[in-house]
Amino acid sequence: MLGLKLPTEKTWAYLVKNDLETTLSTHAWAEQKATSNAISLIVKYPELDELVETLMDIAQEEMAHFKQVYKIIKQRNFKLKSQIKDYYVNDLLNFVRKGQGRDIYLLDRLLFAAMIEARSCERFKVLTENAPDEELKNFYYKLMISEARHYTTFLKLAKKYLPEDVVEKRWQEFLEYEAQIIKKYNKSPEIHG
Repeated sequence: MLGLKLPTEKTWAYLVKNDLETTLSTHAWAEQKATSNAISLIVKYPELDELVETLMDIAQEEMAHFKQVYKIIKQRNFKLKSQIKDYYVNDLLNFVRKGQGRDIYLLDRLLFAAMIEARSCERFKVLTENAPDEELKNFYYKLMISEARHYTTFLKLAKKYLPEDVVEKRWQEFLEYEAQIIKKYNKSPEIHG
């Protein structure tokens, strides 16, 4: 369903088990960034009613996820670590075309968001299968479903505002690009590490 070219390496699950505090902290910050991303698209494209209404809901849901992750951090007597740079997201952002017009930027930003949601969904599936306890397995199962919905929502928005063939072609380019950059990761317990 996701179309990702490379799965997360199994070793990543072992890294998470050894440093769950880092995974949860970077996950919390990823939810905050997803909230900010939705809001920034609203600010950039306020004239697109369906986009604005859809992304308001996504922003609220992502912030609720931040709160849920934060609660789990506190329940486990962990601390929310300082935000660190998400190199995976920055690598993806480098693929977003800038200065080529509003439509191209909109397309790439929606596909950028879809790609992050797709990879997060896949990572949450790994966590569902490998989490150290049932509470986390259930939590990540619910988030996996949510991320899958967000992924398809961003693709649907792209196809609403741009020709489907253009969206499909660029999505395939994103998938190929992501397959190249994900090879650098799976080496840390960060949610996109």
